[in-house]
Amino acid sequence: MPRAAMRLIAAVAALAAVAAPGAAQQVGPANGALLLVGGNLQDPAIVERFLDLAGGTDAPVVLIPTAGGAESYGQTWRGVDAFRAAGARDLTVLHTTDRDTANSPAFVAPLRRARGVWFGGGRQWRLADAYLHTRVHDELQEVLARGGVVGGSSAGATILGSYLVRGDTRTNTIMMGDHEEGFGFLRGVGIDQHLLRRNRQFDLLEVIRARPDLLGIGIDEDTAIVVRGDRFEVIGRSYVAIYDHERRLDSGGLFYLLAPGDAYDLATREAYRPRPALGPLDRVVAGPWPEAPR
Repeated sequence: MPRAAMRLIAAVAALAAVAAPGAAQQVGPANGALLLVGGNLQDPAIVERFLDLAGGTDAPVVLIPTAGGAESYGQTWRGVDAFRAAGARDLTVLHTTDRDTANSPAFVAPLRRARGVWFGGGRQWRLADAYLHTRVHDELQEVLARGGVVGGSSAGATILGSYLVRGDTRTNTIMMGDHEEGFGFLRGVGIDQHLLRRNRQFDLLEVIRARPDLLGIGIDEDTAIVVRGDRFEVIGRSYVAIYDHERRLDSGGLFYLLAPGDAYDLATREAYRPRPALGPLDRVVAGPWPEAPR
């Protein structure tokens, strides 16, 4: 075969590899999807979207309420109600605070058939204590690898990032506490919740100033991001805030808001708003952050 033809074939193959789904993901999951809610989930469309990503109302879904802090949870845990109302038929509540149990084959068996896993709200450090780097954590990776969805609300959203915001065991007002590692399904990302409802929109600035390598994402209540690969879209009823040390608003603001329907590229850190032709938001510019007030 002539060398020119061989080079052309190699170039086409390289382009195909770049364009292939799941290729070289930098931040989000290579396969499957994540759905992160900022707390106080009321919009049934968000639950319906989760079930769609899992494969429909017959898909096996595991619900993990451990962040709530109770000693035990039964199959009638109140968090099940929203999924049953959306038509889900195959639901299993899974809970332990014992890491040996979380490492046992019997405990993780429901996760091995799951197409969706959902983490309820509470304190995110409880999820880290129980499941981080256990067989449960491994099986969550496998859910994504086979094209399923992992999601959660409030603490259940924050745990999915790599940096554990509000992970202190003393109080949830400490942004950088005694637990700082999340599950890492969004790499290089710290996630806050209840953003506007609890007037938390300035809290992530502390984290991003201390860790400028991180991307901060703040999600308001009853609002979610749906992540596929390195792109997410905003759904629900309120706003998502982006905190990026390298980019600021042309007005000088230190974060900017995305509305339902907006999209965001986690790899390039560019935001997009639906228009007749998809294009980047022109209100975000690159530039250093001002020094923190003294």
